[in-house]
Amino acid sequence: MTETDTSLGYEQARDELIEVVRKLEAGGTSLEDSLALWERGEELAKVCRHWLEGARARLDSALAARDASGGSDERDA
Repeated sequence: MTETDTSLGYEQARDELIEVVRKLEAGGTSLEDSLALWERGEELAKVCRHWLEGARARLDSALAARDASGGSDERDA
């Protein structure tokens, strides 16, 4: 990922990725432009994946801490 990409928030990267996909699906771009869009989409997908993996790790950590402290799970109620 580039420095610019790592500064993007999840929503920003997701919205730009949606726009890239829309442009690719619409067609009408040159092969070179399509490849550039595809590459940008791959980078944006990595940014989104990075944010989602971080969120998953935070959630797992919070759940583990709750379980370690003897917290109950709503499903157990």
